[in-house]
Amino acid sequence: MTSQASSFYFPAPRAQKFCSQCGTVLKQLIPPDDNRLRDACENCGAVHYQNPRNVVGVLPIWQDKILLCRRAIEPRYDKWTLPAGFMELGETTAQGAMRETQEEAGAQIELGPLYTVIDVPHAEQVHFFYLAKVLSEDLFPGPESLEAAFFSIDDIPWKELAFRTIITTLEHYLVDVKTGVFPMHHYDIPLPGSSSTTSRHGKIDLD
Repeated sequence: MTSQASSFYFPAPRAQKFCSQCGTVLKQLIPPDDNRLRDACENCGAVHYQNPRNVVGVLPIWQDKILLCRRAIEPRYDKWTLPAGFMELGETTAQGAMRETQEEAGAQIELGPLYTVIDVPHAEQVHFFYLAKVLSEDLFPGPESLEAAFFSIDDIPWKELAFRTIITTLEHYLVDVKTGVFPMHHYDIPLPGSSSTTSRHGKIDLD
């Protein structure tokens, strides 16, 4: 165990300055037989590829209510979100979604079908949300959540939601719940033109 507090640590930036294989300063170039600029080492030949990261989560339903978590971490501290986070190595998207639900909400769920697949190219991410049935109203939120709570559809805190992928996933659910048919939705989130976006529920602050 480390002696440092959790606040001491932070995710390292994706951009690298030095080669992880030999320590030489990296250069941006198009390697032979490639067609994109890459961070490459001209000393040992290592190419440091950067690929999109997967965010996995669930839209958890308890009776007719939706489970949301209030974030205890940045970004979007104190905003509400669906249980979700970055997929770990060695797990499937479904396993990651269930793990994140346990870590953030302490909720017992029965995982349902994949519901939304959302490309977020400007953030270098792809988000996957599964539908899920909550098996108990008992919640035990972990250190990444200030609290976890169930919301009726009429009480969803739209202006306090953390991310556009959460907003749009919930908006799809509100439409589909009226018909009882829940198809998989695949779409992209465009680069925001300002610090806010307009949804069906008004202007959502993203700062």
